[in-house]
Amino acid sequence: MFLPKAPPYDALAWAKMSFADRARLSCQAWAVQGYGSPLGAYIVYVLKIALYIAGWIYFCSFSPGLGTWGTISWWFVPVAFQKAIVWSLLFEVLGFGCGSGPLTGRYFPPVGGFLYFLRPKTTKMPLFEGAPIIGGRTRGILEIVSYASVLVYSVLCLIHPAPGFEQFLPIIISLVIAGILDKTVFLAARAEHYWVTIVVFAFAQNWIAGAMIVQLSIWLFAGFSKLNAHFPSVVCVMASNSPFTPFSWFRKAMYKNYPEDLRPSSTAVAKANMGIVLELGTPIVLFTGIMTGSQTILYLGLGMMVFLHSYITSNFPMGVPIEWNFLVVYSAFFLFGANPSITPFQLDSAPVAAFLFVFSFALPLIGNIRPDWISFLLAMRYYAGNWAVSVWMFKEDSYKKLEKLTKTSGWLYDQLDMFYERKVSVGLVSKVMAFRLMHLHGKAFQKLVPKAVKNFEKYEWVEGELIAGMVVGWNFGEGHLHSEQLLRSVQAQCGFKDEELRCIFIEGQPLGKSTINYRIHDAEKGLLEDGKIEVADLKELQPWPTK
Repeated sequence: MFLPKAPPYDALAWAKMSFADRARLSCQAWAVQGYGSPLGAYIVYVLKIALYIAGWIYFCSFSPGLGTWGTISWWFVPVAFQKAIVWSLLFEVLGFGCGSGPLTGRYFPPVGGFLYFLRPKTTKMPLFEGAPIIGGRTRGILEIVSYASVLVYSVLCLIHPAPGFEQFLPIIISLVIAGILDKTVFLAARAEHYWVTIVVFAFAQNWIAGAMIVQLSIWLFAGFSKLNAHFPSVVCVMASNSPFTPFSWFRKAMYKNYPEDLRPSSTAVAKANMGIVLELGTPIVLFTGIMTGSQTILYLGLGMMVFLHSYITSNFPMGVPIEWNFLVVYSAFFLFGANPSITPFQLDSAPVAAFLFVFSFALPLIGNIRPDWISFLLAMRYYAGNWAVSVWMFKEDSYKKLEKLTKTSGWLYDQLDMFYERKVSVGLVSKVMAFRLMHLHGKAFQKLVPKAVKNFEKYEWVEGELIAGMVVGWNFGEGHLHSEQLLRSVQAQCGFKDEELRCIFIEGQPLGKSTINYRIHDAEKGLLEDGKIEVADLKELQPWPTK
């Protein structure tokens, strides 16, 4: 129950193999085992969901008539929805939501969030790097106070019987300030959803119409971003990792010819296409139901929505946005099921409409066209498989220089060694390499690793997501949090020598372009090489080098 699945190879011997052999073995293992997390890891997330729901009910109890455990009718009272949004923002920005727990490489402690954001000298990611006062590399009193203000104002809002403009405005302002000082905090709050919706609460009288626009945009752009060659690989990786697909034959069916050919099979492509249709179809059907007043169409849209998010949740995707999926389902029933007489066109504030045009349309569109400019979260490109990613490669024991950083999370193996023997720890972490390589963009690494390092056997491959988790306190697929800016900050504090740390950064594929961009950096020397790779070429490759 508490031991991960052992990979079908000697983990300690695996760690000394060539890149090609490591990649092949770990990918073949992932295909039938997934990450191999023990059952106890999933229990952690079930308990966390219970905490999330209980917290919402508790804060609703401060409003008369809400928060009773025996009834659900109050769930559809407007103030209950408002508190669900504010509570979700608080839960996420504390570090308890996305990117927490063992499925995201957090073992001890299982969260980052407040443990970093309230601690002086931890590494931050300022929006204006190098600017006086606000652009420093490490956290000071200004950053701590701004973050603490978000927490305090959120709690004050939640315990208010009927929160309004005076309660919402301080949250809005304090999160913007905290985000300028450290963009990690803004992203960790899932601001593209929760903060935007709170702005609607504060400035629109008919805020339900505005919240509808936010929710429809999330589904629409999430589906739109999957209209590429990347998503079938995501389906394969998720299906192989789902605890609800225990049969190896089902997992193998996701691939053309396991174990020799791990490209997506026709089954995986069909599932991917069905997922895209469902994600694009849900907002279209719900919008149609609202605009026509058809209860049948509305119920169809709600049914599609439940199926979509039930499937996502059942796969326990890496990053584990379980609370977010629960909130989206509740939001759909509140916004569209309980308020069918309201339409998005009834938004009664021109400034709020302009604000939503920027955050719920323009930024997502630009983020698809120029993914190097906009966070994939602000662009709403959730689980599209088309993200900025990185791999950090430490030569021999050079990773120990990270101990110079102020952080609350230790080296990943050190965290795991508190629970398992080293062989078990290495076996579990070996699958992280497979997770990256089995995505379409991950196949580019087989072309780039030989360019980045000589004698790969001397290097420790570390996923950039794990670096972000250890160094900045939050990770949820946002590759820009562990790209050049973080490397500059780490280098300034740790002082790696030539060849001790090499990083490969890959950008997402822009809409309308056939290539992805890459950069190879040495921590001391800087940029070594940059270029482009044709995505069509990657589709023909296995996740590991075959030549």
